[in-house]
Amino acid sequence: MNMYKHGLFKEFNPLLSLFIRAFDLLMVILGAISAHYYRFGHISLDTRYETAIILGVLLAALIFPAFNIYHSWRGKRVIKQLWVITLAWFSTSFLLVIIAFSVKSGAYYSRIWAGHWLVHTWLLLIVSRIFIQSIFDYIRKHGWNRKQIAIIGAGTLGKRTFSQLTQADWVGYDLVAFWDDRKNRSYENVGNTGIPVISVEKGVNLLMSGEKQLDEVWLALPLRAENRMHEILNLLRHSTVTVRLVPDIFGFRLLNHSITEIAGIPVLDISASPMTGSNRIIKGLEDRLLGFLFLIIVIPFAIIIAIGIKLSSPGPILFKQMRYGWDGKPIKVYKFRTMVVHEESNGTVTQASKKDSRITKFGAFLRRTSLDELPQFYNVLQGRMSIVGPRPHAVAHNELYKDQIDDYMQRHRVKPGITGWAQINGWRGETDTLDKMKRRVEYDLFYIENWSLWFDLKIIFLTLFKGFVGKNVY
Repeated sequence: MNMYKHGLFKEFNPLLSLFIRAFDLLMVILGAISAHYYRFGHISLDTRYETAIILGVLLAALIFPAFNIYHSWRGKRVIKQLWVITLAWFSTSFLLVIIAFSVKSGAYYSRIWAGHWLVHTWLLLIVSRIFIQSIFDYIRKHGWNRKQIAIIGAGTLGKRTFSQLTQADWVGYDLVAFWDDRKNRSYENVGNTGIPVISVEKGVNLLMSGEKQLDEVWLALPLRAENRMHEILNLLRHSTVTVRLVPDIFGFRLLNHSITEIAGIPVLDISASPMTGSNRIIKGLEDRLLGFLFLIIVIPFAIIIAIGIKLSSPGPILFKQMRYGWDGKPIKVYKFRTMVVHEESNGTVTQASKKDSRITKFGAFLRRTSLDELPQFYNVLQGRMSIVGPRPHAVAHNELYKDQIDDYMQRHRVKPGITGWAQINGWRGETDTLDKMKRRVEYDLFYIENWSLWFDLKIIFLTLFKGFVGKNVY
């Protein structure tokens, strides 16, 4: 019975994949029909609409697999799956629109129906995929559709791997044994894990004899154990079990780590920018569309602020300063001037502090409310900045901190932003100690590692309530 529980979905995996593909196409049809009912009050479709729906289904059948929707999502968060589905359906819809304009048939269809078809189908795809994923999570938690694995290496890397699998039980992996030949390892269990430790030779023998059923074997050995890895792979050469390598890279600062294939060579990205491929396009559209919208909204306020600056102190309205942008390249950043006109010697840039005599009374108000940052929406439209990202620091501050904080310059793997994850978590304003700057950098790197469109929208929303004021802003 135990073997049946573990092998059930593997046995019917092709049928399950076919079912999910058909279910997605059904959602496309249902979305079109529900949109027709919303627009016309009935579901009796004429030939034109039937043709459009058939074309939409055919395109979805071709485009969805290209986004790798139907490969295994085991071990990946559902939000990633929903994002890929969203991209696939919106790409299908965009291609439908292009075809309609190309054959000059767009006028024959209701735009309201087309818009609702897009939204209804998207909602149905999202809800259905959450439902399917919930079923898988439920059955895995109750012992079905799980994979049994052995980890080779009961050292720090192996135990850390086991710990993370245990914390993410929803991925459906069960560790049945550690394989380790080192004599100083306990052959009862590792620590308090309760997982037995056996020799590699014994583990391979059990596997090859069929006495022990395993789905996968994971190599969790130090990088220096290359020769031993070759020996183990040779021992497993007659087995069809899946073998995976857990890279010993936890000692590095990982930033958007992933596997890339270049010229057929698998390359492990330890530290990389998330702004590549479709992510870069999405981020660019987000900045241009929202930046233009926000700029239109703030123009009336900007005019009032400009008048206030002119009336409160002599000097220009805008303050311009060179800062580091994407990839550490210098950019010119605009702000409303909040201080009296002054110069500092030797390129020194002194951070504003509490009761700073250089700050005008009107400037203090602008700084407390972050209204001095409004001109940076123009920087966004220029392509120099993003709405959301790590705040740009003065060049002098970069030169100071990059040698004191190891990962400081990793902040520049994305464009600097008007607001950011650090700012809405209270790390805006003066950073008068090294520890404060370290904390800000940690939040910035967390943002880069976990970037998504939804994360950006969350930060923008929270900025309305938490980002405009701060106890360290002077």
